[in-house]
Amino acid sequence: MTRYKIKDPELTRRRFINMAMGATATVGTVSLLGTLGGAHPVFRLTEDKKPPMEGDILVHADPAKEGTPITMAELSETQVTAWPMGTDADGNQIIRKGEPNNLLALYRYPAGTLSGEAVIEATIDGEVVAYSDICTHAGCPVPDAKDGTGMFCPCHSGQYSPTEGGIVAGGPPPHKLAQLPIVAEGDSIKVSGFFLTHPYPYTDDATWEATKQAAEEA
Repeated sequence: MTRYKIKDPELTRRRFINMAMGATATVGTVSLLGTLGGAHPVFRLTEDKKPPMEGDILVHADPAKEGTPITMAELSETQVTAWPMGTDADGNQIIRKGEPNNLLALYRYPAGTLSGEAVIEATIDGEVVAYSDICTHAGCPVPDAKDGTGMFCPCHSGQYSPTEGGIVAGGPPPHKLAQLPIVAEGDSIKVSGFFLTHPYPYTDDATWEATKQAAEEA
């Protein structure tokens, strides 16, 4: 009786295939890690994606006037949509519409109309107020209601009151619209700080605070 076992050709072939597959997977993993490690960050905060920044000028978002600075004379109780426009390191003007959630809504009311949760110090003379125009429920733009009763989201029937600090007046939104502090400079309107509360798509203040810090440092 021989001391040596006869090798099963099928077992040998299977072992070879398994080893080859393992080696391929290892090489693929190392290659992937190397590629990811050498890539630039996917979510780099470029100028057009930063949130509204202090000093930004508010310009029309309406395609017919896009990029034109909004004047005080154009404002009324009817919503005017806006983008924030800042500058890059070379002084070039950049409309921050690379982040669709930067869409803004501007209103001008008679003195004494704004109440409730509206932060009067963040308005212009207690009359001109700016909000994020993105619904806090699912991120849809929020135009004026057709019956003039506030702001109405057409996606899931969310309702907001722009005269009361953008509070939720009905529907599924989890929290109010974020108010943006603004100031007048001549006939133009400028951003004087970050949103006072977290706007969509942020769900908590901590994440929003981190984003503000990243925007300041970028």
